[in-house]
Amino acid sequence: MINKDRLIKLTQKLIRFDSSNPPGLEYECAKFIEKDMRSLGLEVKTVSYAPKRPNVIATLKGTLPRAQAKKEAILLTPHFDTVPVGSGWKYKPFGGEIVGGKIYGRGTSDDKGNTAACMEVMRSLVEDGVRLKKDVIMAATVDEETGSQMGIIPLLDKKVLTPKFALVVDSTEFDAMIVQKGVLQFRVQIFGKKAHSAYNWRGDSAIETAARCINRLKKIKFPHKKHKLLHAPSLNVGVINGGDKVNMVADLCEFTVDHRFCPGTNYREPLKLIKETLAKETKKFKIILDDIQQPYEIKADHPYVKTFLDVNKRMKAPAGIKGSEGATVITFFQKHKIPAFATGWGAHGTLHANDEHIYIKSLYKGTQVLEAYVKEYDQL
Repeated sequence: MINKDRLIKLTQKLIRFDSSNPPGLEYECAKFIEKDMRSLGLEVKTVSYAPKRPNVIATLKGTLPRAQAKKEAILLTPHFDTVPVGSGWKYKPFGGEIVGGKIYGRGTSDDKGNTAACMEVMRSLVEDGVRLKKDVIMAATVDEETGSQMGIIPLLDKKVLTPKFALVVDSTEFDAMIVQKGVLQFRVQIFGKKAHSAYNWRGDSAIETAARCINRLKKIKFPHKKHKLLHAPSLNVGVINGGDKVNMVADLCEFTVDHRFCPGTNYREPLKLIKETLAKETKKFKIILDDIQQPYEIKADHPYVKTFLDVNKRMKAPAGIKGSEGATVITFFQKHKIPAFATGWGAHGTLHANDEHIYIKSLYKGTQVLEAYVKEYDQL
């Protein structure tokens, strides 16, 4: 049985660890999660792909023959790294203060409240002596906020995790997030020619060329298949650097681009269009790819999604289906042919913001839903 007071206190304890990433301070929080899960008598292991950045994996073994129970496993995977705090907070970022039915602190919604929910479900199942047929795995991971290269990606690639189904517990407001856009992030380097600014006609300003290139890029209408859960593709220029001195014509300017594209599109298609657009302004440019993630979608009528929505409806929880303009780790499961979707109980609009918080009512109800869903999955 889910214990509300214990869940609240657990969330507060997790918040009080500074696990900011960057720089990657997850170690102390990881050791706490590991100790808590070991106290239940579960099979617990830590797997690290960088010093002092352990992923914590706890398994409640099912009653089926070992190989079958493992093959049929459900994976619950939150992350416990957070974005940095920044300035301008009213509440203590690592205080876990409770005000007006909300718990405040960095990571409350993204993603320590959800981590606490998974941990409480594991504890509740053990304490109640629930005998499930299939394995239940909780993998609390690091490095989600900076690309998951030390977290869920190698855990899947190296087959440390091989579940039949994955529920990514990293979202808001009860919904099942079943589709998300792809990500294309890159740097554009524009080359020019140096000169004294008093004789600027003798040079070729890379900054001015970059400005014209950016204007062209922002006008692109990317072809795409419309999706009822997503907006049209987007393009954002996030950082620009160039020039050496105010009285010099710049011979180099670099800017970063983040492009989000819809399912049904391969990243090579928008990249080709972007290159063609830049070439209309200058031939002296270079593109450096930094990150590529393909779009992801699981059908709304998939049995795992339908069961989740049915459980929420039965428990009078306000769950629906939604899409994500941003990227979560669900996309990394498609490479391994593991069906996945995301859910969670964070407060919408507070992620990465000052005075981040989570509603206690939603956290408690969501944790009850999660436990019921794990039990329901066991019967599928």
